[in-house]
Amino acid sequence: MLAGLLGLAPKFIPYVFSFVVLGLRWLASVQVRSRAEHVGRTYIYWWLLNLILITCVPFSTVMVGRFANLAPAIWLYAANTGLLAVVAFVIMAVTPQIERDELLHERQVSLWILLGSSLLAVGWSLVNPRQALWAFALNIAAPAASRWLRSRLPGKSR
Repeated sequence: MLAGLLGLAPKFIPYVFSFVVLGLRWLASVQVRSRAEHVGRTYIYWWLLNLILITCVPFSTVMVGRFANLAPAIWLYAANTGLLAVVAFVIMAVTPQIERDELLHERQVSLWILLGSSLLAVGWSLVNPRQALWAFALNIAAPAASRWLRSRLPGKSR
């Protein structure tokens, strides 16, 4: 049984990365605040696009789990996560009366890391598709990177 479980690792690792990416996206989304009582249609349409991209993550995860040795599977997953980052940036831009605080800064940093890790995975897949998914491990460092960047900004130290 242990050998069977170890054999599933190539299929389970993409699931873990997907969970981390989505978990960090959710945490970043719930921490950003707005003082607006209502939102417009533009905001709602972008949120719907965000939701469909989130629901596509299990599909792109399965594709990577089954075809990790093929670069197009990595491209599909990276496109899914990269589009999630881009749509999240747009949502922030159209959020009425968004509070520009350290939580917003943390979300922006984590989105840049997600976008960067998506692009890195695509590039890495051209060399070694099987290992390219490891680019998404960078997302684990997003909270620490945000704190480090904030400490470097003048007048923004904790």
